[in-house]
Amino acid sequence: MKSDEELMAAYVGGDSSAFSELFSRYAPVLLRMLRRQIRNAEDAHEIVQQTFLQMHRARRDFQQGRRLRPWLMTICFNLKREHFRRKMRRPEAPLEFEPKEDTPKRDPLERKDDAKMLRDALATLPEGQREVIIMHWFDDLSFPEVAEILGLSVSAVKVRAHRGYQTLRKVLENVTTDGGGP
Repeated sequence: MKSDEELMAAYVGGDSSAFSELFSRYAPVLLRMLRRQIRNAEDAHEIVQQTFLQMHRARRDFQQGRRLRPWLMTICFNLKREHFRRKMRRPEAPLEFEPKEDTPKRDPLERKDDAKMLRDALATLPEGQREVIIMHWFDDLSFPEVAEILGLSVSAVKVRAHRGYQTLRKVLENVTTDGGGP
């Protein structure tokens, strides 16, 4: 099985099947990431399509020796930001909780309340902190990957994550002790 970078090199060299393979690998991942923040499925699908169109247009700009995943995700996140700028609204991150095997089963309505509470708490964060937390925590990207995608230093990403997690903790503690919203 070829690496992403080998497939990209083959695509740049004219192998259209390499593009199909990259699309098969990354379209579901990008769509899943976008659907956490964009409620309209059509908008999320459109951004995924635009991501691959941009990748096609910039294929000759891809630098050998670099990793493809952060480069492709950077394209996607820039398109997502542009989407929200056009819509003139703040992004939300819908969250779905799946109980872990060692977690006792809970009422599905209670999980929905938890997801809403966390969504509301995330919405209180500044965009930079929210974006880092979503990418690191929910999209399971490493701090260096997040830094590369956002064009920041790893230290800046860690600071944003730390501050965001602190704020989330305070907001969620207030919600659970007050019984009210953030």
